[in-house]
Amino acid sequence: MKIQINHLAKMEGHASFIGALENGDVTQAKIITEEGVRLIEGCLKGKSLFDAHVITMRICGICPIVHNLAAIKAMENILEIKVSPQTIQLRKLMELAQLIHSHAMHLFFMSLPDFFNYDDTRLLLKKYPQEAQLAIRLRDFGNLINEAVGGRAIHPLNNWIGGFKVTPEKKEIENLKLKIEDALKDALNLARFFSKLKYPKFERKTEYITLSDMDEYAIYNGKVMNSDGFEYQPMNFYQKMQEVEEKGAMAKRAVWFDAHYMVGALARINNHGHQLNKEAKKLWSKIHGKKKVYNSFYNVLAQAVEVVHCVEEVEKITQDLKSKTEESKKYKIKAGKGVAAVEAPRGVLLHYYEVNRLGRIVRADIITPTVMFLGNLEDDLAVYLPQTSKMSVDERRHKIKMLIRAYDPCISCATH
Repeated sequence: MKIQINHLAKMEGHASFIGALENGDVTQAKIITEEGVRLIEGCLKGKSLFDAHVITMRICGICPIVHNLAAIKAMENILEIKVSPQTIQLRKLMELAQLIHSHAMHLFFMSLPDFFNYDDTRLLLKKYPQEAQLAIRLRDFGNLINEAVGGRAIHPLNNWIGGFKVTPEKKEIENLKLKIEDALKDALNLARFFSKLKYPKFERKTEYITLSDMDEYAIYNGKVMNSDGFEYQPMNFYQKMQEVEEKGAMAKRAVWFDAHYMVGALARINNHGHQLNKEAKKLWSKIHGKKKVYNSFYNVLAQAVEVVHCVEEVEKITQDLKSKTEESKKYKIKAGKGVAAVEAPRGVLLHYYEVNRLGRIVRADIITPTVMFLGNLEDDLAVYLPQTSKMSVDERRHKIKMLIRAYDPCISCATH
């Protein structure tokens, strides 16, 4: 039995799915990327090291902030620049805003229709107008943070190598503080709504890889950690993991010790749920306790819980933040190699660069979360397909799309 879905809607970019079942056994389960390779890494060659964060954040309109942060951090590692504590806090605010914005939009407009088998999102807007407003207000809250800190909502202007060209004024920080209480209420209501939905039954033991920081739920800094608790410096992880090219595929697959792995919200909570902020931890624990969850459909709920965590974290940071103008860090342009890792909404993002003594980029390598989890998603599909053998054709196609969208793929990032 051949299963073909020519267009996977409600996700970023263009992709399709081909699967096959013969006598109950899976013979094929592939995500086909239909988007052409965009050659961003090649475009960076010969450019100034100051151009990387400006160019790479154009890879994706959904998650530009994390590309901006990863590129800047990688260049600072090359130039051995240590930024101020205030810069780190402001960058964390930008990244938290990115997660809030991306998760909120994916939750309601991409994933929620799958729980009710709606192809037309307008029907969902009529059925759940209040929940739609929750998602939209949270998106606006994320945009407000990035407008205040980054200079604009989508492609920030203020973040720069060594710090910020412009820091937010005190009144902008105070304005953010005024919005937090309502944002937290919205996040809690949205997460509670998603906690009551019926998730398909599925389980496959999986390797989860995330950033790790002893002091906090890591999104900006940290080592790279696997499910067993082994930690690696980002450069060491980058050198050990592999990107695999498949014939005819527009997006690579990543492997870690010859195996696929998962990154993203569910991976982060499985590895570091104990570090979630109070309300977020309470929500997750009420459903799953402290055990690891090997059902990838629950990546959706994990995103909802992370929105709560992120709003709580914004509150903690802004309480102590005293925005002040910073002096530019002094540094010399030199040749070197550098890598940086941050947590994008969809998981670990790596940027690697080599620059010459003139500060020109001679090599760039960007490994996105979707590249990291595509192989794992296909492994999930291969295990899940036999469970759909007795379903109707329409129900089978629906459940396959639901699992794919639970991962929240970003094909534009994958084909950078």
